[in-house]
Amino acid sequence: MIEIHGLTIKYGAATAVDDLTFHVKPGRVTGFLGPNGAGKSSTMRAVLGLETPQAGIALVDGRPYGSIGRPLEQVGALLDASAAHGGRRARDHVACVARSNGIGRRRVDEVLELTGLAGVARRRVGGFSLGMRQRLGIAVALLGDPGVLMFDEPVNGLDPEGIRWIRGLLRTLAAEGRTVLVSSHLMGEMETTAGHVVLIGRGRLIEDTSMASLVERFGSLEEAYLRLTESSVEFAAGRAG
Repeated sequence: MIEIHGLTIKYGAATAVDDLTFHVKPGRVTGFLGPNGAGKSSTMRAVLGLETPQAGIALVDGRPYGSIGRPLEQVGALLDASAAHGGRRARDHVACVARSNGIGRRRVDEVLELTGLAGVARRRVGGFSLGMRQRLGIAVALLGDPGVLMFDEPVNGLDPEGIRWIRGLLRTLAAEGRTVLVSSHLMGEMETTAGHVVLIGRGRLIEDTSMASLVERFGSLEEAYLRLTESSVEFAAGRAG
């Protein structure tokens, strides 16, 4: 489970996340939605210990990320598909991350096969399309077979086949009892994939409810999103996301 309690993150005078509290439970895909600048990326970075909040706490299975000895076995994340060094071969990149967490070569081959990259594993990342980089980031997130997974805009750059693949992967991970948090601006895709929604605006919680409830109330996730975030779309705090 991911637990966010009273989280507040500021960049100078700008408040990106404002006393935010919600839980992400296992066994379902949770869509993490909000306008640009709403605080989504800052919140996800805080879960991974990449942001120091001014107040509150973010926990993974009841513990701060920094206290986890082998973090990839607890939580996997894709926050930035461009993070891999362009001069490194895809397999070398995954293998390097695996070694840092005591994960063997067999698992490296497994995740490359699972993400459709086995055939291009010897190619350098700099020659990859955005969609291929997304798959590489997902491969790294899956390395430790973690129970908690977070993805920030995972379908960016993917073609229709790739989008269908990631949709099926997310559903499978949730069906296995894992906690899956996905940030996306594609409302139609989220309505199809997610079973629960956490919607924020101006760094504050707007909705924490089931997808079925939102769709019943508003007719579609897109309509719910547009109406509920109408007063938040011009907000921009220090950093986007």
